[in-house]
Amino acid sequence: MYKIVKRMIDLILSLFAAAVLSPVFLLTAAAVKIDSKGPVLFVQKRVGKDKKLFDMFKFRTMRTDTPHDMPTHLLSDPEAYITKVGKFLRKSSLDELPQLFNIIKGDMSIVGPRPALWNQDDLIAERDKYGANAIRPGLTGWAQVNGRDELEIPIKAAYDGEYVKKMSLPFDIKCIVETALQVLKHEGVVEGGTGVLNAAAKD
Repeated sequence: MYKIVKRMIDLILSLFAAAVLSPVFLLTAAAVKIDSKGPVLFVQKRVGKDKKLFDMFKFRTMRTDTPHDMPTHLLSDPEAYITKVGKFLRKSSLDELPQLFNIIKGDMSIVGPRPALWNQDDLIAERDKYGANAIRPGLTGWAQVNGRDELEIPIKAAYDGEYVKKMSLPFDIKCIVETALQVLKHEGVVEGGTGVLNAAAKD
């Protein structure tokens, strides 16, 4: 029952947010275009509900010569590819704003597992263990508020599985509030690395 309500909430909130934030969209698009050559939007194949692929939208934060379908943490020097404006957009999470249109389309939800790249077989396989590939991916999720880029893949997938079990309106509100706090504090973003929390524990 909540899945139906969740979709209605997603649609209403994303339409409202897109309208209210339209000036931010315009300013961000202009900044991206002025800062570097290339398109304003970055479009990438991601894994959606039931492992169906969809085109996910982001504001472009990297140069156009960046390998297209390689996770940032696998790049030898990710900082070398990130544009000046892109660095700010990634730190503030403003690069994710175009995903409001993915939510409106029904590809994504406001809260859910972050959509994996089509070639992230390890993450997709881990999520299969928890049924996390059977729901819409989210703009934010339980894994994001528990470490984001700092989590290793098995731990991230386990958090996604925990979200599947606890999915409810109060839990979604908790994820949204904690995400907002993390964005304000700029926590959990690690360019070019993953599993930092676990690595730190081993040092």
